[in-house]
Amino acid sequence: MTVRVLVVDDQAIVRDGLVTVLSLVPDLQVVGEASDGAEALAAVAREEPDVVLMDLRMPGVDGPTATARIAASHPSVAVLVLTTFADDESIVAALRAGARGYLTKDAGRAEIATAIRAVASGQSTFDATVGARLVARLGDAPPATDDHGQVPTAGLRTRFPELTPREADVLARIAEGRSNPDIAAELFLTVPTVKSYVNQVFAKLGVRTRAEAVARVLR
Repeated sequence: MTVRVLVVDDQAIVRDGLVTVLSLVPDLQVVGEASDGAEALAAVAREEPDVVLMDLRMPGVDGPTATARIAASHPSVAVLVLTTFADDESIVAALRAGARGYLTKDAGRAEIATAIRAVASGQSTFDATVGARLVARLGDAPPATDDHGQVPTAGLRTRFPELTPREADVLARIAEGRSNPDIAAELFLTVPTVKSYVNQVFAKLGVRTRAEAVARVLR
């Protein structure tokens, strides 16, 4: 299946480079480009892309504002942030707005293409830099794993006492961008069981998507 992509960045050289690079990927089709959020909104309505590759800090209508408007008016369109910034404030703003993924501009073509496919299929995805910040927030400590190689979830259970220990385990992995099959393999569960846990987590946190769940973690 070909994924239709709209590239949004206020720097022409970056935008041109992304269009050129992504055009070389066989299953990706660049259907348009925009230099700011206002142009992006018009292009989404006109081109109906599957994925918007969105910069955050742009003049006029910025990335989070454009993302929120796209999520409200075109909920089937996935927004994948590609930005220079990986601070908590930027990540939270993007995810609260409805972005399904977050990459920094250190990402290479293969990583960007993989992330585009992931968000197009409904998954959330984050690069290593963003993932490390998420893990630090999850456990309220810098290590990505504890002495037993497990993602720390004590901080999550403290912040969200309504979650069971297993639900906290699942939420920790959602926040790291893991897919349901990956979570199932790591926790020795079936995929349907993981889906059930994900639904329970969403219900308890009052969210509808993985990106909204991650935004709750980062608050």
